Amino acid sequence: MATTAGRGGGYPDRGGNGVGRWGGIFDRKRGKQLKSDDDGGSGGLRRAVGALDLMALGIGGTIGTGIFVIIGEAIGKSGPAIILSFALAGITCVFSALSYSELAAAIPISGSAYTYSYATLGELVAWIIGWDLIIEYGFSVSTIAVGWGGYLKDLLDSLFSINLPDAITAPPGDGGTVNLFAAGLVLAVMCLLLAGVRESTRANTVLVLTKLLILVFFIVIGITHFTGHHFKPFAPHGTSGTVDAAALIFFAYIGFDAVSTTGEEADNPQRDLPIGIIGSLILVTIVYILVAVAAIGLVPTSVMDGADAPLTEAIRQGAGLGDWAGDIMSFGALIAITSVVLTIYYGQTRIFFSMCRDGLVPAGRWLSKLSPRHVPIRITLLFGILIAIMAALIPLSELAELVNIGTLFAFLLVNIGVIVLRRLEPDMERPFRVPFVPIFPLIGAALCIYLMTKLQGTTWWRFGIWLAIGLLIYAFYGRFHSRVHRDLEPEPEPAS
Repeated sequence: MATTAGRGGGYPDRGGNGVGRWGGIFDRKRGKQLKSDDDGGSGGLRRAVGALDLMALGIGGTIGTGIFVIIGEAIGKSGPAIILSFALAGITCVFSALSYSELAAAIPISGSAYTYSYATLGELVAWIIGWDLIIEYGFSVSTIAVGWGGYLKDLLDSLFSINLPDAITAPPGDGGTVNLFAAGLVLAVMCLLLAGVRESTRANTVLVLTKLLILVFFIVIGITHFTGHHFKPFAPHGTSGTVDAAALIFFAYIGFDAVSTTGEEADNPQRDLPIGIIGSLILVTIVYILVAVAAIGLVPTSVMDGADAPLTEAIRQGAGLGDWAGDIMSFGALIAITSVVLTIYYGQTRIFFSMCRDGLVPAGRWLSKLSPRHVPIRITLLFGILIAIMAALIPLSELAELVNIGTLFAFLLVNIGVIVLRRLEPDMERPFRVPFVPIFPLIGAALCIYLMTKLQGTTWWRFGIWLAIGLLIYAFYGRFHSRVHRDLEPEPEPAS
């Protein structure tokens, strides 16, 4: 009787090799498969990302649209209490970041929460979370690119008196026809990613340093032009408004997730991944709160409510420095958002690469082909085109909530995964360990569930439809072609 990989007992199937039966949907990817991925023999990804690059990826993937754009969407719900909203979202992420750090150091494989779920909760859960991450990252990049278009329009109008029409700078539903500039940004970043991971991360580091300097400039201006009465009333919509805003701006924190996707390309993943994940989250949370305080000190929250470029409006109307200060903020937003697009897009390609390599995606072997620069070229091209179309045609507010529910769902499973793996693999080497297990992961999971309940009903049914489509693909393809079921080493096409 044949047995399946990652299972203690034998469950025969029609062909005797563990394929094509529902009994294997909870098979876990264990030591042999994980080691084959880590050794690079199965993937061909190159270790070329250092500690500084990882920290920059975390910051680069986080500081962007969340603070430059989404703050204008959320501040109407919370008022000045948006400061607490940022803190609540950050605290929610801290527990999840600890769980990510433990799994990333113990399982330094490309794929982030998808790979961690495969090793802890089994193949079906891994497929669900991988499918979820695809929409999370894809809609995230689209959302960020839409925000980039708004700041570009503002900057061109201020510097050169070029008033671009809404028809080409906004999607349908937001007063336009097609957001050409958002789509153009996605395609430009696609070209950079095709150049290679080393080139991409170095470019991201430069972008991150630039945007941090610009945000420091904003904070200094806000402190020197501070007006205290802008903070009254502090929470005009009560606790519910503060929490609702936190659920929306949670989108601003998902960048540290992308650090974990570099598992196979980090030089020293056991040491550097926890540093990149936790360090970037702490720094970003501090920056967010300082920027929010400075912004409200500059102008009443009504000025930023619904603004396409809220920080630019704040510094222009509150500092009295002329248009040049606002132009600096618009330029900073363009830099920041470009960096986030680069980081999240990169992460998405690595997650899907892992899913293809594991045999769960139709045409996965063809899609996972690597270029001579060790880049999954076909996956990068595929997502670049699809994301550009979404950025051109879907309104910002609808994109943001879909990203949030996908992120929260991923964080929820990662927290649960730490508890499960501690029980199933107690002797596994863990260079980083979450303290107070299972208490901390359970707190992280509970906070994720709480914020998920604050999202709109339409967001839930759209998310449900996406998951239903994914389950159909798994039922009719993935479970029959899983390489874990077949106990085969993953074998994508070699670089050519």
